[in-house]
Amino acid sequence: MNRRQNRAWVGNGVALRRRRLVVACAAAWLFVAPGVAALAKDASGQTSSDQTRPNPAAQKNAKPESNTEKQKKVEASNLNAVIVTGIAGSIENSLRTKKNSNEIVEAISAEDIGKLPDASIAESLSRLPGLATQRLDGRANMISIRGFSPDFSGTLLNGREQATVGENRGVDFDQYPSELISGAVVYKTPDATLVGQGLSGTMDLHTIRPLDQPGRVITANLRGEYTTNGDLNPGADVGTLGHRASISYVDQFLDHTLGLAVGFAQLDSPIQDKQYNYWWWGADNGSAGMNQNWGAPTTPGLPDNVINQQGMELDAESQTQRRNGLMAVLEWAPDEHTHSTLDMYYSTFDNKKYTNDAQWSNNPWDNVAYSGVGITPAQPYPIVTSGTISGIKPILQNKYNHEHDKLFSMGWNTQFFFDNGWTATTDLSYSSARNKLRDIQLYMGLPPGTTASVNFNTPTGFDYPSLSPSVNLADPSTVGFTDPGGYGRNGRQEFDAQTDTIRAVRFEVSHPLGWIFSDFMLGANYSERVKRKTADVFYAWLNGNGSSSTSTPPYDQNFFAPITGFVGQPTRLGYGGIPGILYYNVADALQNQFYLTEANGTGDWSRNYSITERVPVGYVKLNIDTSVGNVPVTGNVGVQVVHTNQSSQALQTDNNGNAIGKLNGGTSYTNWLPSLNLVFHLTDRQDIRFGFAKTLARGRIDDEKVSSYAGVAKMTQGPAAGQVLWSGSGGNPKLKPYVAVGTDLSYEFYFGKSSYFAAAVFNKNLLNYIYTQTELNHDFTGYINNDPTLTPTSNIGSYTTPMNGSGGKMQGLELSGSLEGGLLTPALDGFGVQANFSLTNSTVSQKVIGAIPGGAGSPPTTLPGLSRKVANLTLFYEKYGWSVRIAERYRSSFTGEILPNFNQISYTRIIPNKQTDLQLSYAFDAGKWKGLALLFQVSNLTNSPDAKVQVSGLADGEQLTMPQYYDTWGRTVMLGASYKL
Repeated sequence: MNRRQNRAWVGNGVALRRRRLVVACAAAWLFVAPGVAALAKDASGQTSSDQTRPNPAAQKNAKPESNTEKQKKVEASNLNAVIVTGIAGSIENSLRTKKNSNEIVEAISAEDIGKLPDASIAESLSRLPGLATQRLDGRANMISIRGFSPDFSGTLLNGREQATVGENRGVDFDQYPSELISGAVVYKTPDATLVGQGLSGTMDLHTIRPLDQPGRVITANLRGEYTTNGDLNPGADVGTLGHRASISYVDQFLDHTLGLAVGFAQLDSPIQDKQYNYWWWGADNGSAGMNQNWGAPTTPGLPDNVINQQGMELDAESQTQRRNGLMAVLEWAPDEHTHSTLDMYYSTFDNKKYTNDAQWSNNPWDNVAYSGVGITPAQPYPIVTSGTISGIKPILQNKYNHEHDKLFSMGWNTQFFFDNGWTATTDLSYSSARNKLRDIQLYMGLPPGTTASVNFNTPTGFDYPSLSPSVNLADPSTVGFTDPGGYGRNGRQEFDAQTDTIRAVRFEVSHPLGWIFSDFMLGANYSERVKRKTADVFYAWLNGNGSSSTSTPPYDQNFFAPITGFVGQPTRLGYGGIPGILYYNVADALQNQFYLTEANGTGDWSRNYSITERVPVGYVKLNIDTSVGNVPVTGNVGVQVVHTNQSSQALQTDNNGNAIGKLNGGTSYTNWLPSLNLVFHLTDRQDIRFGFAKTLARGRIDDEKVSSYAGVAKMTQGPAAGQVLWSGSGGNPKLKPYVAVGTDLSYEFYFGKSSYFAAAVFNKNLLNYIYTQTELNHDFTGYINNDPTLTPTSNIGSYTTPMNGSGGKMQGLELSGSLEGGLLTPALDGFGVQANFSLTNSTVSQKVIGAIPGGAGSPPTTLPGLSRKVANLTLFYEKYGWSVRIAERYRSSFTGEILPNFNQISYTRIIPNKQTDLQLSYAFDAGKWKGLALLFQVSNLTNSPDAKVQVSGLADGEQLTMPQYYDTWGRTVMLGASYKL
């Protein structure tokens, strides 16, 4: 087994020496048991493989019990005095994992089989100290560790790296049903055996192990789901009702030597999203305005030097998320010399989005006029908040997005225990992710030459506006297909496909040692990852309209065609004052009233690429078991050597967007990653932990692509006038990884059954960072000249690409704890509280070698994804079968990664966010209903929004900070039951 997963077993080495005792104790250990793919050190210095399947020879030659072993046995006895489930049991198991680890870790544990404390695994993880989530479509799906974006963290399933459905390495946690996950461990400090580790930390998800159960267990869960935002697109047949269901079966055979676990989980969830895009804020008239500074026409009816919106977009998005997940584990332990496990996970995820919006531009170049203007005082200038705008040209943008994902992971792990004290482990694994996307946009508007007016009342803060157009935008006789925005087409369709596969093999041996070391581990891992992506773009043209270009006939921007069918109930935009807009089946309309032409441009061809990473890893680790004076000390020291060979194949495009050649590129590099973890056991309840490690995280996978635009042009001015020079932009297949050196110090105090306090500080020095910059001396050898009439002066030119540059640093403080109310007074027995707070600062250097200072994509001064403050608070009561839990998580503002139009990555500044969740349940523990539990749950209890701001400068140098996006998803209410046999 891979040692990292069974670290949760550390501390019960002697008690777990006999296999039958493992079975008897399994109920207490169920949800901190990690995956089979792990080896972990226990308090006596033996590996977790020795614990789960004892080695007679190792027992025969075992050394006398050390002080550390004796102390650990006392700790384990105190922590395991009572076997419980539910919230208290989940906290106890998580604390056991945290306390018994040699590394600095955080952990979550299921309250019972198929029952994590939150609706998703991402929500549970985001409540751990130093972790935060970014919401997508109102749901937690990506995790940040210690202020780093998800790009910097590693995610494992049963100790194995996972393929991803996105263009990057970040795992979408929505792919993993919480009902099939028994727990997770987050490693904030690594050791040398942790393969697939991240720069900021590593999350290891665990599934159940059947031989850890004393007997057969069958569980079933069913929850109905309701979203409170209403049915925004009734014609899309999404609705407001959904469900979650799961069933699992665990059993043992052949005298408890063969175990089987099978679980299935289904999600059918509606999402109704109310979106408002403020577009942009600026000044039209006056000394700060666009008319005096940028040559724009004067806007009639607007006073000088006032701030007003330059346009708006009101969206109603309805989507369905349907996921089926299947987990199976086969575990075999025929004797005390062999232990083998085969585990598999498969899921399909189907997501359909129906997005319909009304939008218009009202900047000075649109020839609009204002009347009845109302102004609200503000700095640096007053803000226009009400009035009437005439001369607008409404755009109805109708979108359909269908994404289908498949995820498959399989691992086979076998351990061999030899009579001479040696243990050998082999692990084979495979992970694949497949993603298919279809994205359609069609445009409607008023007949050519027609304009409208709108009465508006817009907020200065985050809220929805009140808009009253002069035309009925839901009337098919009023609006029709055209090109109201001047896009040069009547629609757009894109097909994306992506595959990601990881194959890995691992071998490890271990043997007891002497002196201050209990044992050592020597291992090797080899993995090959291949990610391929294709993107094909087509422009849609109305039947009867041309398509050669926007400026050359026969295309007519003013071509207008009424819709001939496919109309459903109007989209509801009442939250923004508009009663409704026209809804129709976008896919059917595209098929019947449009034709397509291929339209791959430079940016589209650049998303057709493949990337291969071959990574052999070798490591050695020595487990420490000694004393400093009277203080027992455990831990480990080791080194991991990582060699990476990365390569990419892609297309070169010219400045007309034509694919003109194929490109190949790549590089190889080696990193040595030493690590040290020490735990000073001051008392049986107090520990001081120290961690030191060098870690790495490879850059974004799509940044490593070789695909690029490149061409030659004759310079007409400047020092290079008359020369023919190369220029281009694209990925960088020679990109090196992020590397950091981290130091951690932690104090932990455990008391009661599930109470503790911990304080930790950390420092990470980033030895380098990756920026998008313009390289001045790029070698274009191998590129095809797009203009044969020009001969380049040389093969050296300028190239905009991600580059390695100087790094920065990050420091943080983390406080966490939990408290049982009964420790304060018997009147509070059953009550409890959990809380944590993190404070993190970062700085990033802006020095990039070989780049234009302040060039494209100038480096940030703080890390993307960094929330300076993150906090969580959970209050709960659990007694007499009742369980009540109120939890709130908070993160301060941060730069988040989003996928807006056309599946392209971009970043946005997201304002502080907090979310409150409620959970109420009752479990029957006696009588004929024993095993039945009823559940009521509300997610996002206060309907917390997501919002971003615009930060920009005006023409006169004044700084402007205004709202830019405002989204709400409503509350999600769930009611259901679970039953356990």
